Amino acid sequence: MSEPLLDALDQVRSHLLDPDALVRAVASGRRKGVRPPWRRVELRYVDLKAGRHLQVTSYDETQAHTANHAAGEPARAAVDELLDQPFGNWHVDTTTESHQLRVTKKGAALLHTQSRSDELEVDRDHDRDKQRLLPEDDPVLVALGISDQHGRVKPSRQSKYRQVEEFLRILDVSVRDALEQGHLREPTPHDPLRVVDLGCGNAYLTFAAHRFLHEVRGLPVHLTGVDRRAQPRWSDPAVLEAVGRETGFVRGTIQDAVVEPPPEVVLALHACDTATDDALARAVEWKAPVVLAAPCCHHDIAAQLRRTSTPTPYAMLTRHGILRERFADTLTDALRASLLRMHGYRVDVMQFVESRHTPRNTLVRVIRPGSPVRDDAVRKEYDELVTTWSVRPALAELLERHGSA
Repeated sequence: MSEPLLDALDQVRSHLLDPDALVRAVASGRRKGVRPPWRRVELRYVDLKAGRHLQVTSYDETQAHTANHAAGEPARAAVDELLDQPFGNWHVDTTTESHQLRVTKKGAALLHTQSRSDELEVDRDHDRDKQRLLPEDDPVLVALGISDQHGRVKPSRQSKYRQVEEFLRILDVSVRDALEQGHLREPTPHDPLRVVDLGCGNAYLTFAAHRFLHEVRGLPVHLTGVDRRAQPRWSDPAVLEAVGRETGFVRGTIQDAVVEPPPEVVLALHACDTATDDALARAVEWKAPVVLAAPCCHHDIAAQLRRTSTPTPYAMLTRHGILRERFADTLTDALRASLLRMHGYRVDVMQFVESRHTPRNTLVRVIRPGSPVRDDAVRKEYDELVTTWSVRPALAELLERHGSA
């Protein structure tokens, strides 16, 4: 039953300001017609040398920002400021209860409280968030050859480790948000979360993602890797022993591989050129709620730009080869984002790792919140862009071929 929003927020406030009982709180989502300044905010109390502080970690589209507020008046001021923001959901865990607040479209509150059979333990370690998602000595990293037998990342594999770590960080936030907002169902041991890694290659990401989601986050998961060529790593006994047996592989192209039942989370890390379009098209075909794709080279649009005259007054954008290639990258991903938005997805394009670790560091994060959005403005912008530059995105052709246009 709904209740006045201010009354529900006042109850949430009392739990957020309890430095002994609060385990963790998360604010996410948005209310109808308004958007909070942060995509997500997490709160917990930590013990510092100066005493107990409320740690507030605020996430924008690319990174996390952490601030510590002393228990008492500074913490109250920080909490009141957050409660004034138009978040659509609050999830608060205390040692004895779990509280879920959702703001309805009419601005009322639905507050559900559930008691715990056993008290939760509270972790006040302020260094916890600095730990790696997969520590260097994790058995799967050793088995994959990223870390040595002493549990230290090899000097030659530092960039690979950082890529995997940052990808897992975004995967973690994306899956947690989708679960909390109801875009993903709660997986069970009998019906685990179905994840596919398209163009998995040696399956570094496949095994690391499964290890993280299953062992670290405790989610029942079945992860399938797809690639044209079978790799020895797929059946490596050491890797399978470290990661478990809930991982399978399909040999085939991204376009034609049979994955049944359809996956709910689609990953594609550095699929080359239009292979990224193949992955995005399959995700739309499967109606996957969560998609994370890190594009690689963008030859297709670049080649189309070379074959046509540059429209006025944009000649300087394509006069020099290196600028034309970089513009082709931007144009390709912008058109992909527009096409996905027209199919009902929320799309974020971000940097997921520093360029010194890989020059291909763009990530397209796609969340399916509901039915397709018939937004004439998005369609108009897309039509004007492809007409102006005389290009035909591969993703558009694939979506038409699948009957998704």
